[in-house]
Amino acid sequence: MPDLQIRKIISSREEVYHEGGPVAATPLLRGAILAVIKNPFAGRYEPEIQGFMEDLKPLGLEMAQRLLDMLGGADKIQGYGKGSLVGEGGELEHGALWHAPGGYAMRQLLGSANAIVPSSKKVGGVGARLDVPITHINAAYVRSHFDSMEVGCNDAPRAGELAFALVMTTGPRVHSRSGGLEAWDIKGEDGLR
Repeated sequence: MPDLQIRKIISSREEVYHEGGPVAATPLLRGAILAVIKNPFAGRYEPEIQGFMEDLKPLGLEMAQRLLDMLGGADKIQGYGKGSLVGEGGELEHGALWHAPGGYAMRQLLGSANAIVPSSKKVGGVGARLDVPITHINAAYVRSHFDSMEVGCNDAPRAGELAFALVMTTGPRVHSRSGGLEAWDIKGEDGLR
C-alpha cells in the first residue's frame, strides 16, 4: 500500500450556549477534525483497496485523540459521527475506506461506545462541504442527540485528494425537547436503545 501523505489537518470547536431559549448552565461543545490527504487511487480503478484502511488506522487514532483533547476528554463525549469528501479523480468507494479507521478509532478511545458511528460521504470539488451526522455514542435511537455538523475547507479536496472527518459532541442539542428515548433511559443492550 502507498504511504499516507497528509497535506493539512483542520480542527474546529463550537460552544453552544443557546438556540433562542434560556442560556444553558454548561454550553454544548461540538468539535470537528478534518485531515486532507493524497488519494493514492485517484485517476484509476484499483480493484484491491482494502489494505489502505490499515494505513489509515494511525491517522484515525491521532485525529480522535486530538478531538477528545479539544473537548475535554473521553468522559465528556456523548455524540459522534464521521465523514469523507472525495476530490476529483476519486470515487465514492475511496471515501468508504474511512469507515473502519475513523469509527473504530473513536470507539477505541471512548472505551464504552456501543452505537454504530453514523457516516456520510460524497465526491466534491474544492471547497465542498459535508454534513456529518451525529448520534449518541451508546444508543442510536436517543433523539436528543440527533444532530449534524458541517465540515469542509476552502481549498480541499483538490483533485487527487481525500478529506476525512471525525466529529464529537458533549451532549444533546441545546433545548432538546422532541421526546423519544432519553439518554438516561438507555438499556445498552444493542447499540440502538
